[in-house]
Amino acid sequence: MLAPRSDWTTWLAERAGERRARGLWRTRRCHTPEGVLDFAGNDYLGLARDPRLAEAQAAGARRFGAGARASHLVSGHLEVHEALEERLAALTGRPAALLFSTGYMANLGTLQALCDGRTQVFQDRLNHASLLDGAALAGARSRRFHHRDLEDLGRLLARTPEEALRLVVSDGVFSMDGDVADIAGLAATSARHGAWLMIDDAHGLGVLGSHGDGCVGRAHGIDRVPVLVGTLGKALGTGGAFVAGSRALIEHLTQFARPYVYTTAQPPGVAAATLEALDILAVEPERRTRLASLIRRFRAEAARLGLPLAVSDTPIQPLVLGDSERVMRWAGRLSERGLLVGAIREPTVPRGQARLRITLSAAHTDADLDALLEALAALQADVDGGRDEVAP
Repeated sequence: MLAPRSDWTTWLAERAGERRARGLWRTRRCHTPEGVLDFAGNDYLGLARDPRLAEAQAAGARRFGAGARASHLVSGHLEVHEALEERLAALTGRPAALLFSTGYMANLGTLQALCDGRTQVFQDRLNHASLLDGAALAGARSRRFHHRDLEDLGRLLARTPEEALRLVVSDGVFSMDGDVADIAGLAATSARHGAWLMIDDAHGLGVLGSHGDGCVGRAHGIDRVPVLVGTLGKALGTGGAFVAGSRALIEHLTQFARPYVYTTAQPPGVAAATLEALDILAVEPERRTRLASLIRRFRAEAARLGLPLAVSDTPIQPLVLGDSERVMRWAGRLSERGLLVGAIREPTVPRGQARLRITLSAAHTDADLDALLEALAALQADVDGGRDEVAP
């Protein structure tokens, strides 16, 4: 039994002890890029360390300053922010876009501004935490439909009172599973029931789509996906996020999205670096071609080794091991070989679904992939030989 909240020191200690006892304690490790092969991050196009982005960021800082100095609505909205919003709107085929400090804040701000206690919100069961938190912040109840199950979504929508505003919300690429939402199906189901559709394409932008415009982008206009969220700190290698949609939507968010109104604007150097990343995205499609080739090769070799990979054609390749202790043990052994992978346990994923979240990047060489596959093969052989035992 937890201590009364009036005793904060005891309460903190008990919460920590509870999590440690369940083997779910999280730790931060200070990583240096040198000497480590990173198969854990989201730098899908290998742009985060591209010197052209660093040079653009430095030039932006020299011109506009290291920080924006104020919120967008005071004096922090600079020429470079305006240019970036216009480029992001063009990339995704929308009339307008609005910058946010992070993807989490974009989702919180959008849902808080669009929803209240009367709004009916329908969310995929595997949606990112920021989408769930955004609805909760707005006081709206989230009804969860089974993962990628349009029939279940349709049943829930059909039970909604006619007069209610309805919002269907889904990840584009699911961050822990790597599979892709059925955007066309979600759009059709939403339209049939008079609902708006909001897609968070954080892990699709830059990777998917004929122009790197994501799983929504130009292929699905604002008539099908009225609310589109994207992040800049993954495939584009910089930081921040945006919402794209109609001018009316963007004006509404500018007025009512508290995480936008009441925070300092993005550092201008970061915006300048993102503009450079968008230039590279447009003129170097071979990065996406290279990434797709690595994904195909990794999946083929993993299948040959009998590794329990989830179904995914994106850079996110989950190796579902089930047991949290086993996941941590495998991650530790990979780390000993200089290979960094994500060790994902509950509550991020459901109990019994613990996994290694392996992510691929266009910056990985064939030798890098060989090293990862060799290490995974050795771990799999230990299992087959009965030597994958819990460390003392």
